[in-house]
Amino acid sequence: MSLAKQVLLCFLLAGMAAGGYAAYQYYFESSNAAVVENGGGPRRVSVEVAKAELRPIERRVEAVGTTRARQAVEIVPSAAGRVVEITFQPNQRVEAGDVLVRLDDDIQRADLEQATAKLKEASSAVKRAQILVSNKTVSEVTLNQLVATEAAAQADVDRARRRLADRTVRAPFSGIVGLNHVDLGARVDDKTILTTLDDRSEVEVEFALPETLYGQIAPGQSVTADAVAFPERKFHGRVARIDSRIDQASRAFKVRATIPNPDLLLPAGMFMHLSVTLSRREAVMVPEEAVVVEGSDTVVFVAVDGKAVQRSIAIGQREVGAIEVVTGVEFGEDVVVRGLQRLRDGMAVRLPGEATGGQARQGERQ
Repeated sequence: MSLAKQVLLCFLLAGMAAGGYAAYQYYFESSNAAVVENGGGPRRVSVEVAKAELRPIERRVEAVGTTRARQAVEIVPSAAGRVVEITFQPNQRVEAGDVLVRLDDDIQRADLEQATAKLKEASSAVKRAQILVSNKTVSEVTLNQLVATEAAAQADVDRARRRLADRTVRAPFSGIVGLNHVDLGARVDDKTILTTLDDRSEVEVEFALPETLYGQIAPGQSVTADAVAFPERKFHGRVARIDSRIDQASRAFKVRATIPNPDLLLPAGMFMHLSVTLSRREAVMVPEEAVVVEGSDTVVFVAVDGKAVQRSIAIGQREVGAIEVVTGVEFGEDVVVRGLQRLRDGMAVRLPGEATGGQARQGERQ
């Protein structure tokens, strides 16, 4: 290679090196605040900040369960007979004592009339004997026998009246009746299910929790529940009862929560997702975009006196869009949420609305 070509090659290599160095200064050192503006002073990086807020935070545990009516029974008759009247409609609300079904009762009415007549006759015989005993016409023994006969007749009346009452099936408590399982004319006995009755003014949800939480659950803690059937609605209730035993196989215990259901929207047997609030406290929260993970360290940048100060933090519970800061940031401090990629510890920062150095000097000259 000739000497001229060698010299030309050296100039080209030197130019490339100079261009690379200039590019390095422009693209890297400017981001580290090494480029100086016209007139002096470090170049400030534009950032956005947010206040570290003090807000209530809840520690929750989630579970799934199934709804149960506050009271629920299967309605069966107390006696056998033929259905002569059905007075309810499915899903109808009934009050305690309302008649649901009537069975044929002709024989029972006749038995009651017969027993009543015998009681009346026995009562008259006792009254006559009492008069005769005072006249010494009838002995005390005879009177006692007549009194016993009257008592037996009274017992027969009570039994007959109860048998007649058993021919009418009534609601044991207020609630909502289900589908009728029999029709008019059907013959039923004390094992035939006529319908169901549920008190759904409030529902119970039974669910299981691990034994590690046994000492942290107490009656009265708030519960939030939701169901797939009602995707836009939240149901709120309280822990009502806690099982006294832990299952040895699953290492879990059962909990029952009550949820008010005044509009009767929730039926029995519905699958629900629950969230139980274990504790509630105040915590310092920062936006999750302000938190940066560097290896094993978690840091944020705090804007202090126009500079970005890097802080190592300990994080706690996470919420939607926010993270609890246990140590490292105080309530009310400004944490950087935008422009983190160009920041280094100690760099000068410019907040939204602040003028640049050149603009400030131009204003001074004017």
